[in-house]
Amino acid sequence: MTQEALALQSGVTRNVLIDVERGRRGLLYERLFDIADALGVPASELLDLDLES
Repeated sequence: MTQEALALQSGVTRNVLIDVERGRRGLLYERLFDIADALGVPASELLDLDLES
């Protein structure tokens, strides 16, 4: 999926997606779920959680 397609399906602008990907900005909690829905994955898969430590 392209960033443009993800932006259209999730309601998050492409520029926001780019900034999040580069670590320049965070997301609102609700947007995380919108992106996860658009990707067809649970929101937890989008988080970098180190549960083993």
